[in-house]
Amino acid sequence: MALKLYAGYPGNKNVNKALIVAEYSGVKISVVEKFEMGVTNKTPEFLKMNPIGKTPVLETPEGSIFESNAIARYVAKLKAGNPLFGSSAIEHGQIEQWIDFSSLEINANLMSYFKARMGRTPYFPAVEEATMAALKRGFDALNTHLASNTYLVGHSVTLADIVMTCNLYMGFVRILPKSFTSEFPYVERYFWTIVNQPNIKKIFGDVKQTDSAPSIEFAKKPGQQKEKAKPEEASKEAKKEESVIGVEEEAPKPKAKNPLDLLPPSKMILDDWKRLYSNTKSNFREVAIKGFWDMYDPEGYSLWFCDYKYNDENTVSFVTLNKVGGFLQRMDLARKYAFGKMLIIGGQPPFKVKGLWLFRGQEIPQFIVDECYDMELYEWAKVDITDEAQKERASQMIEDFEPFDGEPLLDAKCFK
Repeated sequence: MALKLYAGYPGNKNVNKALIVAEYSGVKISVVEKFEMGVTNKTPEFLKMNPIGKTPVLETPEGSIFESNAIARYVAKLKAGNPLFGSSAIEHGQIEQWIDFSSLEINANLMSYFKARMGRTPYFPAVEEATMAALKRGFDALNTHLASNTYLVGHSVTLADIVMTCNLYMGFVRILPKSFTSEFPYVERYFWTIVNQPNIKKIFGDVKQTDSAPSIEFAKKPGQQKEKAKPEEASKEAKKEESVIGVEEEAPKPKAKNPLDLLPPSKMILDDWKRLYSNTKSNFREVAIKGFWDMYDPEGYSLWFCDYKYNDENTVSFVTLNKVGGFLQRMDLARKYAFGKMLIIGGQPPFKVKGLWLFRGQEIPQFIVDECYDMELYEWAKVDITDEAQKERASQMIEDFEPFDGEPLLDAKCFK
């Protein structure tokens, strides 16, 4: 008996996992053609293979298997010594690690966002916001890993890459436009590299990224009425609807204000400074730096030097640059309340990373400390602007002055 795959819908990303693994492993799988979702998957024969009636399901001579990752593993194991599992115990463990990461951090958040947008689950803006924040954290972690790795594990495609790419495929094709993915250039590079591998392209074909996210107009709002129920079901449906509305249409609680918004007004308008910084193309010291100190309000804002604690580890230039870039991405939550300059210093490794940050208030905002784990990787010292040496050092950092501390700048990055 040949392996038979019950697919459900054509192009199903979970089905594609097994088909791609089969291509890499030289295993023949036949996809069941006469299969109708909502009919075939409710038959006693199918429910015996998967009691909850979902696809994909793989029928084998020894029995059936459901859950896409389990199916993919089974197919891979049919080839002895399959390199899709890596070449050592540690590689195999890391492959399993990235499969779990892909399922829990990438796929789960993509599906949560997609289902709500498409009206399959109730749509709550606050839930979507939390989902996208979690998805960005997952993408950011993946982006950091891929900055110095072509594949997730080792130097060739493994099962982890197949599972990850199938999950990313759903994101790139149906959910995430370029405006989202461009924030994660190494994830983009990885995705387009993997989908164009011959064994994968054979299954996916030509891949085109979506131009826009699914429209919110399709979303099912909380308490939205369903189609009129049949008379005999009206009473039951009314009670059910009443229950749903009672819970979901409760007036939303006002969103807690950020403590920084409750501070006394400041004479410094942060956006005015950011605009001046961006638009000054010449005479930077005379225009932008002078303008900064004219605007600066020591009662409403504070300046902080930061110094990376582990500069001895900064031995590879592009990894160091990516490390700083990731920090700035994760600081996005503070954009309304902060301005920052990060300098990567040195003509040769190890490179030093130092920064200057302007924060609203007299202390580093607690919500930034709580949410951005990079903060603890730096030593922080408040700038004393009455000390002319410290004030001059801050000016030099804003204008990318070099040599800085007697060394050339490898790069300078701005958060604004």
